[in-house]
Amino acid sequence: MGPAERVHDLIAPLVEASGLELVDVEVRAGLLRITVDRPGGIDLDAIGGVSQAISGALDRQDPVPGGRYVLEVSSPGLERPLRTPEHFRHFVGSTIAVKLLAGADTGGGERRVQGRLAEADDHGVVVEVVGHEAPLHLDYADMERARTVFEWGPQPRPGKPGGGGGGRKAKKVATS
Repeated sequence: MGPAERVHDLIAPLVEASGLELVDVEVRAGLLRITVDRPGGIDLDAIGGVSQAISGALDRQDPVPGGRYVLEVSSPGLERPLRTPEHFRHFVGSTIAVKLLAGADTGGGERRVQGRLAEADDHGVVVEVVGHEAPLHLDYADMERARTVFEWGPQPRPGKPGGGGGGRKAKKVATS
């Protein structure tokens, strides 16, 4: 079991007891990044409270080799990293962006793919990409990284700042 799995197993009960979802645990040289969320979004008070509980548990158990790291507890943001099959299954129907490892074959030669996540199982995903006749089947082993893509609402029409206020100007009203 690697350090990320050890940290996950240690802190998952603490995060859940705080009414939050443990989205991801990432261990890199000198950094331990914990991502938490809850339906409807998360605020700084919730992150601060769970951060203290996590820090205390990590101090007592020391599950990270070397013991020296910066602890970062944050929300996933608008564009979430996708690392596990569960992450991908949760976002079926969403737009995702995938960067493939060098040498991975998509049939079109591209390393970066963006499209609608149509399916996800334990081995890989199916992505519907605009311009491709058939959906792409991508194995998790071929992915360098993946994330959801936040899609903004419709763009304002040209010449209509802010989505079209009708082009009317505000009238200046004299007051005494």
